[in-house]
Amino acid sequence: MNQDRRGFLKRTGLSAGGLLLTGLTGYASQEQLDQDIEAGLQQGKKRKQRFNMCNYAAPAIPVVRIGFIGMGNRGGWACTRIRNIKNVEIKAICDVREYPVKLHQNNLKKAGWPAAAEYYGKEDSWKALCERNDIDLVYITTPWEYHVPMAVYAMEHGKHVAVEVPAARNLEEAWQLVTTSERTRKHCMQLENCCYDFFETMTIAMAQQGVLGELVHGEGAYIHTLLDGMFRKPKQDEAPQWRWKENQHNGNLYPTHGLGPIAQAMNINRGDQFSYMSSMSSDDFMMKPLADKLAAGDDPWFKPFGNKKYRGNMNTSMIKTHHGKTIMVQHDISSPRPYSRIHALSGTKGYVQKYPEPGKLALGHEWMNESGLKKYEEQYSPELIKHVATAARTVGGHGGMDFIMDWRMIDCLRNGLPLDMDVYDAAAWSAVTPLSIWSVSHRSNSIDFPDFTGGSWKQNKPVDLSLRGGGNTVIQLSV
Repeated sequence: MNQDRRGFLKRTGLSAGGLLLTGLTGYASQEQLDQDIEAGLQQGKKRKQRFNMCNYAAPAIPVVRIGFIGMGNRGGWACTRIRNIKNVEIKAICDVREYPVKLHQNNLKKAGWPAAAEYYGKEDSWKALCERNDIDLVYITTPWEYHVPMAVYAMEHGKHVAVEVPAARNLEEAWQLVTTSERTRKHCMQLENCCYDFFETMTIAMAQQGVLGELVHGEGAYIHTLLDGMFRKPKQDEAPQWRWKENQHNGNLYPTHGLGPIAQAMNINRGDQFSYMSSMSSDDFMMKPLADKLAAGDDPWFKPFGNKKYRGNMNTSMIKTHHGKTIMVQHDISSPRPYSRIHALSGTKGYVQKYPEPGKLALGHEWMNESGLKKYEEQYSPELIKHVATAARTVGGHGGMDFIMDWRMIDCLRNGLPLDMDVYDAAAWSAVTPLSIWSVSHRSNSIDFPDFTGGSWKQNKPVDLSLRGGGNTVIQLSV
C-alpha cells in the first residue's frame, strides 16, 4: 500500500481493511468528503475484480435460516412478512433495545413459530448473531451508520446479507461491501423494494423487450413529506430519531427507491454503467426554521436540533451513462408535496410514467386509456409478478412489493439462483449520495462514478424477472 493511501487512511480514521470511523453523518468535514471521493475513484481505476458477483449462483439452501438485526418498523415488519414463506426458519432477532425483541418474540409464539434466540442490551450484540453457525442470511434493518459494519461482519462470518437502503453512505463503505462480497462469495443484496412494484416491473419488462424502443431518459425520485416526523420526540419504547443527523448533509440522501427500477430497465452494471453526474440543491427554507423553533422551546430534548445547517429542500441530480442515456433523480422530504417516486422511462418508441397516480403509457404519440393500459399490464407483467401477485397483495407492505422482494430473495437462495440485485447495484445506487454531496458543495460540478464491477458491466447479463427454474418456494399465508 503506497504512502498516499496510508496517509489518506490515517487522516480519515481508516485502517487498512477497517471501516470509516466518523460520526453518524459519515463526513466530519469538507476535506474528508473530498478525500473519500478521490480515494474511491482511484480505487475504481486501479482495482481488478476478484470474483464477479453479478449473475453469481451460490450453492442452494433448501431451508433459509435467518437472523434479523434491527427490530424497529422495517425490521419488525420484515420478520412478520417472512412468516408467510414456508421454507425459512427465523433463528435469531436482535435490537439494542429489549422491548422490540420481546415483542416480536411474542409474535412468533402467537403465530406458532419456534422461539428465536434473543440479542439485545449492548451496542455490539449483533456480532454474536452473525457468529452463529445456524444462520444463512442476515437481514439488516438498522440506522444507516450500522449497515456496512454489520454487512461486512456477517459476510466475513459466512452469511449472505440483505441490507436496507441505502446500503452505504460513502465510497469507502461501498468499496468495503464490494470487496468483501467478492472475497467471501456471499451475496450482499440491497433491500430495494421499489424494484418489485407492479408497475415498475412491467416497465422493466417492456424496456427489455423493446416496446419502448431505445431508452433515452429516465426519472426517479423520493418526494415524501417527512418533516414533522424528522424532529418528533419518540414515544416510550420507540427508537430515538436519527434521520435529522443524516440530513445535515446537502445532497440526494435517499436515491435508491426512484433510481433502482430505472437502473434495471437501462441495464446499469449489465451492459451500461453510470458515467458521471451533477447535482444541485435548493436552499433550505423549512428544516432549519423548524429545528430552531423547537430548540428554542422549553423541552431540553429538542435542544440538539438547533443552530445546525440542514440540506436544501429539493435536490436534483443528473446522471449520464456510458451509452449516452440520462437519468434525473430528485429528493425532497420537507416540502408539502404529494408522495412521488416519479418513475418515468422515455424511449424512441414510447413513454411510461407513474406518479401522480395512476400509471400512464404512450406508444408513439398515442396515450393508452385505462383498458389499453390493462392489456399491456397483462401482457408484460413478468412471470415472477404473476406467480406471487395474489399473495403479495394479501400480505401487503407498500402494496405488496415488500413481500415480492422477500419471496424472490428466498426463492433464489433456496434454488441456487442469482439474485436480481447484487453488491455492485448496492454500491452504485448508494454512491449517488456521496457524489451528489460532493457536486453540490462544488457548485454542481460533474463527478465521475467509480466502476464497482471492475469492467464486467460490459458482459454482465440483464436482470431476468422470470422464475428461472425456481418458483417452488411455498407461500403459507399467516396474515
